[in-house]
Amino acid sequence: MGTLTTERLFVRPWEVDDAEAALEVYGAPEVTRWLTPVMEQITGLAAMRSVLQAWVEDQPNMVAPRGRWAVQRRDDKQVVGGLAIRLLPPFDEDLELSWQLRPDAWGQGYANEAGKALMSWAFTQEIDELFAVARPNNTRAIATARRLGMEWVGETTKYYGLRLQVFRVRPSDLVR
Repeated sequence: MGTLTTERLFVRPWEVDDAEAALEVYGAPEVTRWLTPVMEQITGLAAMRSVLQAWVEDQPNMVAPRGRWAVQRRDDKQVVGGLAIRLLPPFDEDLELSWQLRPDAWGQGYANEAGKALMSWAFTQEIDELFAVARPNNTRAIATARRLGMEWVGETTKYYGLRLQVFRVRPSDLVR
């Protein structure tokens, strides 16, 4: 996937030079406390560069629609978050859509706007559904999943050994 363009955003591949902006997302404890699988808070620029380098190197080897992308505002070119599509445990078929935004970008509809664009593209890649998982107290993620048109399908401990709320979206859900 190249770059997706929405009204206010670009959804594009990560670059190692995004490390400073990415650290504002993945270095924020109010973000990392909710991540599944549990991702430790990244505490320095060098560590963030290493993570981004790994993501950049992995991207060409991932089968579409899997991958990780930066969410960048069009007006000021600031990276405000990230999106990912990856396999859920046991890592054989269920695909998870996840989103992470730096705290000062919360509440502006960026996750919804970028997530819808990524979902629309993902459903051109011969998949039938995407899932999102959220810890029960992560009210922001649960609200975003619902705004993305995802339906609640239950609660499970199947993924990551955590009690999680599970949401699902199918291509036909996007036309509502």
